[in-house]
Amino acid sequence: MIPTLVFYSQVDSFDDWKALLAPRLPELRICRPEEVEDPDSVHYVLAWKPPQGFFVQYPNLKLLVNLGAGVDSLVNRDDLPAVPITRISDPDMSRMMASYVLFAVLRHARDIPAFERAQRERRWHYLHPRLPESVRVGVLGLGELGTFAAKELSRQGFDVRGWSRSPKHLENVTCVNGMERLNEFLANSDILVVMLPLTEQTRGLLNADRLARLPRGCSFVNVARGALVDQQALTSALASGQIGEATLDVFDREPLPPEDPLWAMENVLITPHLASVAIPASAAQQIADNIQRLDRDEPVLHQVDPARGY
Repeated sequence: MIPTLVFYSQVDSFDDWKALLAPRLPELRICRPEEVEDPDSVHYVLAWKPPQGFFVQYPNLKLLVNLGAGVDSLVNRDDLPAVPITRISDPDMSRMMASYVLFAVLRHARDIPAFERAQRERRWHYLHPRLPESVRVGVLGLGELGTFAAKELSRQGFDVRGWSRSPKHLENVTCVNGMERLNEFLANSDILVVMLPLTEQTRGLLNADRLARLPRGCSFVNVARGALVDQQALTSALASGQIGEATLDVFDREPLPPEDPLWAMENVLITPHLASVAIPASAAQQIADNIQRLDRDEPVLHQVDPARGY
């Protein structure tokens, strides 16, 4: 029986991943779910947001590879197999995320939305540029991606502050931790960048009360998960001017419904959950290495705890 790796994703290219994985894993058959000939032969799954019940059809599964860094879509499933679950930890993903965050922060720090509005009105509108060190950028979440982004923002000269659940120490970044410091952290963020994982503890963390703690007229960037934020409260804060501008890559419902009021707000930039994606050319070797480690009875790298959420 030839071992099989099943690939499932509605947004990633099967052909691209197979072309890079096949030479590294010549002993495997790599296929889509509808091409599986023998479910008992499926030992590995590479997937992004598979439907409920997906895993029960593969009784001999040995490894589940989450096709990305966030594993919230795998938490609290009743079909999750009792096998190691790994995520992709890829420097190219970190760089992609950091570049998006830097773009968003620079756009707000340099008041680009105001110039975009002025251009639509054919109005010459001068605003004196602010020095980067005068802009307090709060990075909410200092995991792998958040740390990389915070360091890049610091390199650009911003006054970077980071918040995490447990203590972190980053050069040129003022780090605080713990729920008791969260409100203080929010109050000192001229631009807030949300980079937390979605867990039971963080779901809805940024509710109306916490959004009100932000400095009035601040900028808001979310590149993590929409469910971290009370989206109705965020919309109200944007309408009232409590939050002046927002760059949103994630939402509580995706795709964002056409009737959602966020679409029509001039102070909101919407992108379709693409701040950072798994890159086959740089991540394929990592996946192949983990499969080979498992075959050698060695512990896999980048294993996650679904109960913890990361």
